[in-house]
Amino acid sequence: MKRINILWGILNLIFLIVFNALFFGLGGVNHHVSVWMSYGFIHFAYFMLLLTPKLIREGKSAAVFGFSLYSISATYFLIEFVTGIIFILISPESYKAAFLVQLCIAGLYGIILVSHMLSNEYTANAEEKRQHQITYVKDASAKVKSLLENISDKEAKKAVERVYDAIYSSPVKSHSLVERKETRIRQSVNELADAVETGNKEEIITIANSLLFSINERNNLLKSFH
Repeated sequence: MKRINILWGILNLIFLIVFNALFFGLGGVNHHVSVWMSYGFIHFAYFMLLLTPKLIREGKSAAVFGFSLYSISATYFLIEFVTGIIFILISPESYKAAFLVQLCIAGLYGIILVSHMLSNEYTANAEEKRQHQITYVKDASAKVKSLLENISDKEAKKAVERVYDAIYSSPVKSHSLVERKETRIRQSVNELADAVETGNKEEIITIANSLLFSINERNNLLKSFH
């Protein structure tokens, strides 16, 4: 991994080395302010391209987020590189045109980049919420299903089967107003597991019936919200 990082570092430095060698080798160090501004903007655009991986929001869609941000930064770098080279070659005595044009390009890049980053944040947050909602149904139903194998009494087993069917068929989409109920349902599932472990038939049935009521109450509330 360290070797790969070193190789990437060398690859990233190639442009800087070649560009600076050509810039100072062919043009020397005596330039108008407009040229030095263009030189600075080109380097800024390149450093932003290198910085892009740090701006990518982690998550299920990280690859998609990365592609969109890389595309924006790469496009900005190419546009700025061409624009900067033009001003370097023209070398106008006044710096105003070079500064204003490249500042506008950088500003537009900043607006587009931040807008996409905000969009990625909203998408990632929605994915995390969705995953949390899926986990509630998936984990709870899996745990209840595993309890069925350890229940020998038919009546108790039937009561737990009703709980499993209710959780398994529950809507995945949740709502902030039912989060407490979902937390309580998880706790009740743990209590049911303890009752199954002790083999207390009456306690199993009591907890299972209470669980079934809570699950149906949660699902009915969700229907009223949606």
